[in-house]
Amino acid sequence: MDQQYNNILAPVDGSKATNPVLDKAIEVAKLNDTHLDILNVLEVNQFSDTYGGAVSGDVIYKLSEDVQARLTELKQKALDAGVKSVDIHVRFGNPKPVIAREFPADHDTQLIVIGSTGLTAVERLMIGSVTNYVSRSAVCDVLIVKPAELAKLNKK
Repeated sequence: MDQQYNNILAPVDGSKATNPVLDKAIEVAKLNDTHLDILNVLEVNQFSDTYGGAVSGDVIYKLSEDVQARLTELKQKALDAGVKSVDIHVRFGNPKPVIAREFPADHDTQLIVIGSTGLTAVERLMIGSVTNYVSRSAVCDVLIVKPAELAKLNKK
């Protein structure tokens, strides 16, 4: 790898893409002996739909507490794997601009490692893939991790 990356971002959403994304981000962070940020973006309006109207602060607090606990586990996984510097972050907002531009600008991110999709084909059609948006709009390089099932199909 010719490019030396100093700050790597792994946005995770708790989907089945989380582990392959984190594994790839850990691998690249170790190769570059660099810092890894693990980010989860909570889209508050998605919860207001689910819970029928306004979401109370208690619900958001509990949710962010759960996410924080999960991110702490992911951070420990990265540290155990040999990444020397790892930070975890929870942000609220629309994941597309947060991942593509806002977080990287705040943290001098040089590479985003993201899963190919956590959505069904219908969801992608309706709301568009975050990955698709990030790959087009990011302020830095983007590495898209494909799920193992896709990788197997591509080898045939």
